[in-house]
Amino acid sequence: MIREILVLGGGGQVGTELQRQSWGEGVAIHAPTREALDITDEAAVARAVAERPFAAVINTAAYTAVDKAESDVAAAWRLNALAPAYLAAETAKAGIPLIHVSTDYVFDGTGTGAYAADAPVHPVSVYGASKAAGEMAVRTGNPRHAVVRTAWVVSPHRANFVKTMLRLAGERDTLTVVDDQRGCPTSAGDLAATLVRIALRFAEDAAAPAGTYHCVNAGATTWYDFAVAIMAGAGARGARAVPVAPIPSTAFKTPVTRPANSELSTETLTRAFGVTPRPWQAALDDILDQLIGPAAKQA
Repeated sequence: MIREILVLGGGGQVGTELQRQSWGEGVAIHAPTREALDITDEAAVARAVAERPFAAVINTAAYTAVDKAESDVAAAWRLNALAPAYLAAETAKAGIPLIHVSTDYVFDGTGTGAYAADAPVHPVSVYGASKAAGEMAVRTGNPRHAVVRTAWVVSPHRANFVKTMLRLAGERDTLTVVDDQRGCPTSAGDLAATLVRIALRFAEDAAAPAGTYHCVNAGATTWYDFAVAIMAGAGARGARAVPVAPIPSTAFKTPVTRPANSELSTETLTRAFGVTPRPWQAALDDILDQLIGPAAKQA
């Protein structure tokens, strides 16, 4: 029997990686484009969910333009809050588990240490508030759910911090990066592998543990130190690498204040699904290998 999985947001970093994952035999992935399925259209969601006996639905689609969301409020809420509500209602009606990807921006970033999955949320931006509302819609709309928060997602695909640093290193002699924001870089491929594990568990086990989980690579760093590591990795692979200078967040005037602390604890993820994320440094090496090539071997 073929188990069919519906992936939403298939054109993004995580959605792309979900389609590259090894799902095992007997699994078929359906990843309609945004043009083929507008998940902010309630009737379209209802038709899509009813079209096939999906074993699970994974929603990676999101409005992620953090600064633009402050002036484009309705669009952010439609995709980040209303769409998950439609998905939760329709999947619950059909008895289908829903795995929904969320963000560290549901926290204000003023806490110390790693945020636990059950820590109270306190969003301070339109983006964060809309994502927190989407989480609540999923929790209340479908009892068979997993809300999976992540942060600082990078990959060889689409626009992200690693690719931006490599591009800027080719254009500038020095990079300036903030050193007062701390978080956990996350490989989209590693996140996708975890989503596969969770989705298949829900597809196979009616008693799979519903709840909220954090999935990030192990270890925390600052954007500055992350950039330094990217340059070191690029240099080791023969690519152009330039010095990185630390600057405070106040040097960048943006509509949204970024969380100073985005560190997330993955303890409940490990306990519920047996996932122990690898260090972000190892994940970065894999991404650089794909973008540039393997590092030169030491003599």
